Amino acid sequence: MASSLTKDSATIGRGESAFFGHPRGLATLFLTEMWERFSYYGMRALLVYYLVSGGADAATGSQGGGLAMTAATATAIYSVYVSMVYLMAMPGGWFGDRVWGARKTVAIAGAVIMLGHLCLALPGQAVFFLGLILVAAGSGLLKANISTMVGHLYDGPEDPRRDGGFTIFYIGINLGAFVAPLVIGTVGKEINWHLGFGLAAVGMGLGLLQFLLGTRHLSPKSSVVPNPLSPEERRAVLLKVTGAVLAVAVFYGAVVALGAFTLNWALVPLTLAGLVIPVAVLVRIKRDKELSAGEQSKMNGYIWFFVAAAVFWMIYDQGGSTLSLFADDKTAGSVFGFAFSATWYQSLNPLFVMALAPVFAWLWLWLARKNQEPNTIVKFAMGLVLVGASFFVFIVPMAMAGDGTKVSPMWLVSIYMIQTIGELCLSPVGLSVTTKMAPQKYASQMMGVWFLAVTAGDCTTGLLSLAGVDLNGTGIIAMEASLAVVAGLAVYMYRKKVRTMMGNVR
Repeated sequence: MASSLTKDSATIGRGESAFFGHPRGLATLFLTEMWERFSYYGMRALLVYYLVSGGADAATGSQGGGLAMTAATATAIYSVYVSMVYLMAMPGGWFGDRVWGARKTVAIAGAVIMLGHLCLALPGQAVFFLGLILVAAGSGLLKANISTMVGHLYDGPEDPRRDGGFTIFYIGINLGAFVAPLVIGTVGKEINWHLGFGLAAVGMGLGLLQFLLGTRHLSPKSSVVPNPLSPEERRAVLLKVTGAVLAVAVFYGAVVALGAFTLNWALVPLTLAGLVIPVAVLVRIKRDKELSAGEQSKMNGYIWFFVAAAVFWMIYDQGGSTLSLFADDKTAGSVFGFAFSATWYQSLNPLFVMALAPVFAWLWLWLARKNQEPNTIVKFAMGLVLVGASFFVFIVPMAMAGDGTKVSPMWLVSIYMIQTIGELCLSPVGLSVTTKMAPQKYASQMMGVWFLAVTAGDCTTGLLSLAGVDLNGTGIIAMEASLAVVAGLAVYMYRKKVRTMMGNVR
C-alpha cells in the first residue's frame, strides 16, 4: 500500500488504484473532510457550554470565562448557528457551479473556517460571534462542493467503485466527528475554552494543508466552473449583494445608534430567514410552469418528506444543546470510577453510526432479497417514531433528576443510540429520494433543498427558545416527542397517497 500511494494521478487515470482500491484523490478528500469535521464537531461540542459558563466554580474547580448566557439564549444561538451552516450549503453550491469551481471553493472554504476558529480562540464576545459567522459560511461552502469532487474521481454513475468511494468518504466524516469531542471537547471544557477553539483551528489547518498538497491527485473536472457567470450576470449579482449589505449595515447602524441593539436583533431575523427561505424555495420550484405533470406530482410528494425531515432534525439536533446541558448538570460524570467530560457524549452518535451503518446496509439487502424491505415512506415513518421515542425516554431521567439526583450516563447513551437508529432509517434514504424525485431542471439544487430541512428544523428550535419556551422542561420535551410520533404515524397512514404522488420512484 505504501508504494501505491506514491503513484501519480496519470497512473490512477489508467485504471490503477491507490487508496483501498480507489483513486488517490479519495485520500485527499477523505482527510480534508475528516479534519474539517474534527474542527466543526469539536467546536460544536464546546459551544453551548461556553455560552452558559460564567465565573469559575470554586467547589468543583471548573473553569469559568464563558459568556454567562441563559440556557434558552445558548440553545437559540446553537440552533441558529447549526441552521446557518446548512442554509449556506445552497450559496456554497452556487459559488462552486458559477464562480470558483469546486476545488477553489473548497480551498477558500477551508481558509475561512480556520480563520473563524482562530477568532473563537480569542477572548471577547464580538470576535466570538464573528468566528461563528466565518465557520458557518466556510462550512456551507465546503459541504456543498467536496462531495461533488468525490463524484468527479469516478467514471460516471455506472463506475462500480463509486458507492464504495462515498462509503469510505462517509467514514472520514464520522471518524473526525467521533474523535473531536474527546480531544477538543475535553481540552476546551476542562482546561481552557480558547485553547479548545484553537485546536479546532489547527485541525482545519492540517486539513487545508494536505488538501493543497494533494490537489494534483484530484480530477481536472474539479477545477472547472460548470456554468460561469457572464460579465452582465456578474455585475448584476455584485450590485444586488452590495445593495443588500448596505441596507443591512444602515439598518443595524441606526439600531445601534439609538441604543436599542440586543442579541435578539440578530437572532430573530436569522431564525425567521431560516424558516422563510426553505418555504420560498419550495414554492418557487412548485410554481415553475416548465415542470411536467409528473415532476409536479413528485414535488407534492417530496414536500411530505421535507416536512417530516424538518420535524426529525428539530429534535435530533438538540443532542448538542438540550441533551448537552442535561449531561453536564444532571448526569453523573463517571462510570465505574472513571471520570470523563460531558463533551464525550457528542462522540456517541458518530460511534453508533460507524458501528450500525454496515448492519443496516446488510439488513436492507437481506430484507430486499426476501421482498420484505420497507419502502422509503415506511423508513421515514420509522425514523420519526424513533426520534420521538428517544424524547419519551428522555422524560424518565428528567423526572429522576428533579430532586437533584445525578442520573446514570446510560440514559443518555440509550437516547443517543435510539436517535442514531432513527437517523439511519431517515437520513440516507432522504438523500437518495431527493436525487430520485428532483425535477430535471433542479437536479443540482435539490440537494441544497434537502439541507434546508435541517435549517427549518433547527430554526424552529431557535424560535421557540427566543419566544421564551423552556426547551429543558418536561412539558416541551413531551410535546416534541408527541409531534414526532404523530408525524411518523401520519406519514405511514398516508403512505399510499404519497406513493402515488412519487410516480415511478420507490
